Amino acid sequence: MSQTARKWEEETVEAKVAFRRFGMRDKIGYLFGDFGNDFFFILVSSFLMVYYTDILGISAATVGILFLVARIWDAVADVTWGRFIDTRKTGKNGKFRPWIFRMSLPLVLSGVLMFVKIPGMSDGAYMAYAFITYILWGTLYSTVNIPYGSMASVITGDPVERTALSTFRTMGSMLASLIINVVGPLILFVDNKADANRFLLGAILFGLLSISCYIACYKLTTERIIMPETKGKKANLGKSLKGLGKNKPLISILFASLLLMLCTMLIGAVNVYLFKDYFGNASALSIIGFVQAVAVFIAIPLVKPFVAKYGKKEMAAVGMAIAFIVYGLLYFLPELTATQFIIISAVGMFGYGFFNIVIWAFVTDVIDYHEYLTGLREDGTVYSVYSFARKVGQAIAGGIGGIAIAAVGYNAKLPEQTGSALHGIHTLATLVPAFIYLLIFLILVFFYPLTKKRTNQLVIDLAEKREEQI
Repeated sequence: MSQTARKWEEETVEAKVAFRRFGMRDKIGYLFGDFGNDFFFILVSSFLMVYYTDILGISAATVGILFLVARIWDAVADVTWGRFIDTRKTGKNGKFRPWIFRMSLPLVLSGVLMFVKIPGMSDGAYMAYAFITYILWGTLYSTVNIPYGSMASVITGDPVERTALSTFRTMGSMLASLIINVVGPLILFVDNKADANRFLLGAILFGLLSISCYIACYKLTTERIIMPETKGKKANLGKSLKGLGKNKPLISILFASLLLMLCTMLIGAVNVYLFKDYFGNASALSIIGFVQAVAVFIAIPLVKPFVAKYGKKEMAAVGMAIAFIVYGLLYFLPELTATQFIIISAVGMFGYGFFNIVIWAFVTDVIDYHEYLTGLREDGTVYSVYSFARKVGQAIAGGIGGIAIAAVGYNAKLPEQTGSALHGIHTLATLVPAFIYLLIFLILVFFYPLTKKRTNQLVIDLAEKREEQI
């Protein structure tokens, strides 16, 4: 970090408050935040559709519509909550951390409610219950996730330390993914069938783990950067929107993240049907969850040296190219066994991991760029716009996923799926992700402008502008 940038960070923290230096405690605390988030997020993205179709008896197409409507609503809730957070003053415990503490319990309780099956209800009542509880959970998720994501930019201003936070956040996500995808199927399925009581048990267990992680995140992290009051720099929606429209790095990463989330959600939803029906082995979901998580963990220690040498944009683009090649190959190898499919897909997840590990560091860069353009420090607003794009990706994935599963001929009432339905499921799990990874690669290479050199220069230029404001 440059001396100018370090000097600004020290001066923007209230002089009378002595903060400990950034270190491993912050990294572990930030890891716990996404660990808590993803106990339910991954449970929902991987298994909620099969819970709705096989236990509540809701058609896959209707589930797709539910996911589409809910995610669009959540996207609006994200931006609304982000603007609300930016209007709050920083308190003794920070600006963002208190909201994680306040809203985590309601969030977890709403998550458990999604998996409560009340006996004797009509099909219409089950559908209404699914809509209400799922939309409630998504709304409350915004109240925790927006302050959590925004918090990274005020824990530290150092780009290297921010990359470390992004890495640890991904580690938290992958740990949750490992537990959900490995242990989850063993809890949720009985004799290759989704079981209502087991789903509720899983939701309660993962809910307890989730709330514990949120408390750890709140206790271990520290917000250090407090922007000084400056004349003429009050929040203005019009100016904010104008700045967002000119922020090419933000627009590029929005589209890339939208596609990444679409692909991640689609794979998570379709994999259940791929292994349960195409391979006839639901328990293999535990194996693929474990192997793919290990592949990402292998990539983690490579991130820091690669970013230092080549840059975030450059490294992420190479990872997307690897993922594209691997999933394209899987499509042209339909006769693979479940074990062979898992091994090859792990290589694709290794490539995907490079982008996924540094994605949150991309977000802090575009927040800085927004401040450089507008002079306004609006962490919550910019992060919520980014989250908006991810929610749109989830909406599209949920809508397309459910509709596509129905379109290829999946029928939960059949003891065995038709050959055309199985082929369609295989295509959704391989060729579609390959195409999406290719689009992300092209966006990173040709549209995202913050190369390693330009990112380092942004830190210097922004620090100088801040110094002028003091």
